[in-house]
Amino acid sequence: MTVPGPVTVAGTADWRNAEAARLLAFGRAAALPGGGFGWLDDHGQVDATQPRPLYLSARMIHVFALAYLAGDPSARPLADSGLAALARSYADEANGGWFASQDFAGQVTDTTKDNYAHAHALLAASTAIAAGLTGAEAVFAASADAIIRHFWSDAEGRARESWDAAFTVSEPYRGANSNMHSVEAYLAAGDASGDRAWHERALSIATHLIDDHARENAWRVPEHYDQDWHPLPDYNDDRRADQFRPYGTTPGHSFEWARLLLDLEAAHQDPPGWLLEAATALFDAAVADAENRDGHPGLLYTVGSDHQPVITARLHWVACEAVLAADALHRRTGEDRFAAAAARWWSDIDRYFIDRQNGGWHHELTPEMTPAAGTWSGKPDLYHAYQALLFPSLPLTPTAATALAQH
Repeated sequence: MTVPGPVTVAGTADWRNAEAARLLAFGRAAALPGGGFGWLDDHGQVDATQPRPLYLSARMIHVFALAYLAGDPSARPLADSGLAALARSYADEANGGWFASQDFAGQVTDTTKDNYAHAHALLAASTAIAAGLTGAEAVFAASADAIIRHFWSDAEGRARESWDAAFTVSEPYRGANSNMHSVEAYLAAGDASGDRAWHERALSIATHLIDDHARENAWRVPEHYDQDWHPLPDYNDDRRADQFRPYGTTPGHSFEWARLLLDLEAAHQDPPGWLLEAATALFDAAVADAENRDGHPGLLYTVGSDHQPVITARLHWVACEAVLAADALHRRTGEDRFAAAAARWWSDIDRYFIDRQNGGWHHELTPEMTPAAGTWSGKPDLYHAYQALLFPSLPLTPTAATALAQH
């Protein structure tokens, strides 16, 4: 008679460690012979028909540098190679900053300078500094210089969205998504550099977008604005499932903001009292909007201004940010309801999102929780999944790379 071994519960430390190792093994195939990373398809092969956007390369550098810091020495060459490729092939030597994307052959195809990609480059460089990667300081300096000179606006207290290649024409649009990733990157940059001005910039963004705009909007984050920061509720009504600027509001971003607000609170010696209030309210509104809305498991993608479902696909990053927000709120408050929510969503991840046949995590599912590709093609990067597996083992401050380096 065979005695069954112990069952590892989804979301526990042992389960997350095992899944992290499996995820990293899958992601290694993204490394290209000439350096940098490609876009992985559903089977874990590089898809030569897909672009190589800067944000994707930066995310993979960040992940493999974190993995190295977490004790996997084999991850360092991947992170080093990725950072060298970023510095070599995305840099605009004439105007500064980083080009947004290149094709599979390494030719620049999008010369836009956008805040979303620069925030990820700053995050990658910050993690690379903590990991001691070759060239990290130079990539950090170039990213920080571009952000301070062209994207960060003292007058607005937030980041501008994008420019043309020469930084002469600015897009008359402002986005909550890229500013949210700026908060993440600025906290990491402040920890890596010791410059507290980055933390203050992060708090300024959160104050405007959350304590002002989200509070006024029943704790739903308006995603789109004109250049004067007036909300644009009908933006992309004709492109409702856009990858980065979807129509309506995005509960997944509310979860992500909730976690970042608690990171901000922990990072400040005298934090404003609204941060915990807002984190809790954003979380509760996101649960109300995204869970159990259509009779199927999981968390849907977007809702309209009336809080009714718009895009009901289940995206893996939404589940990742939901478990991280629930975990952070449980650690901060001790309330059992947050632990219960995290357990619920870890179970969904374990049952539906993890692809045990082909590796990696499905990036998108239908409401019936079967694989789909309406918004995303393949399994392009590890960023959200790896962070979901790693962060519950780390403190809320300092940010992940610095915490691992100190440990």
